[in-house]
Amino acid sequence: MMAKIQDGTVVQYPYSISRLRQDNPQTSFPNKMPESALAEWGVVIVDQPDAPAYDGRTQRLSLSDAPSFVANSWTLVWEIVEKTSEEVSYYDKLVGDNARSKRDTLIAGTDWMALSDNTLTAEWATHRQALRDITDHANFPYLGDDDWPVEPA
Repeated sequence: MMAKIQDGTVVQYPYSISRLRQDNPQTSFPNKMPESALAEWGVVIVDQPDAPAYDGRTQRLSLSDAPSFVANSWTLVWEIVEKTSEEVSYYDKLVGDNARSKRDTLIAGTDWMALSDNTLTAEWATHRQALRDITDHANFPYLGDDDWPVEPA
């Protein structure tokens, strides 16, 4: 990503080599322009840093619309925004729906054990009941792999 800078201010972002050629039709540019040549035309490379750590349940990330000059380079800036209570509730609902869907898939994968021509062992009956009861787990709906019942051998 690039930006067009004039007097230390972003005048266009995003910007491209194609746009530079359009803006300067009487000028011949090489196919690969070094950063120093771009700078002569007021064009800078824009860095996009890795996203910071955040709590996906209560926060969301927002990336700036235009770069800022930070630590001697033009860069996009991440902002961590607190979610509204409605957004948190919606997120919790989605996580719960996903956990229930996983539970339903796991139960469906054991249905063959409960067919009339098969004897359901106590271990499998306990496992299936544990899957049905997963919504009562203390960590529900935020279940880790260790929170799920283990299939009997």
